[in-house]
Formats: sequence, C-alpha cells, structure tokens
Amino acid sequence: MHIRGDHAELVVGGRLDVRSAADARTALHAAVDSGRGDLVLDLTELDSWDATGLGVIMGAHRRAGRVNRRLVLRGVPPQMQRLLVATRLHRILAIEGGIEAESVPRV
Repeated sequence: MHIRGDHAELVVGGRLDVRSAADARTALHAAVDSGRGDLVLDLTELDSWDATGLGVIMGAHRRAGRVNRRLVLRGVPPQMQRLLVATRLHRILAIEGGIEAESVPRV
C-alpha cells in the first residue's frame, strides 16, 4: 500500500488491508488534522481493500466530521463500489460523482 499527497488530496494505491491499516490510519488522520475543507481520497490506484481497510476509511470519515471537514472518495473502482452499495455505505460517504445502486456493474 502507498499513500501520497497532502492535507487536501491523497492518492491511495495497492492493497488497503489488515497489514497496511495502521500506516494508512496514521497517514489519513494526519491529513485530516492538518488541513481545512474537503479531503479528497483518490482510490483509482487501489487494487483491493478488506473489512479492516474499509474500517480505516470509515474512521477517517468520522474524524473528518469531528473537525468540520468532509472526506470525499474519488475514483472508486467498480468492485469497491459494489461493496459500498452492499453495505449501504454509499449513502453515508461522500463519493465524487456519486454511486447509484442500479448503475454499479455486476460481475
């Protein structure tokens, strides 16, 4: 997993899973705490995430809300869109362009 960017936009790539969760959490919390306005999380380079990785994203979302910021997901890959729809988290998280349950491709 790799994260690059600053307090306004981060690009997350590789796998966001139990092995990378602690490092990802630290990077996301630092970005949330050091900036203002929306924090865009670009997921176009993300290969996969597991429940722990999704928990890290949700934790960053909650932390951002506590400091009057908004976490915005950009470039959510289709397989991850399906997971967000299945868990109904697409209704809670800010997703650039939005995700409609009917428009998510099925495999």
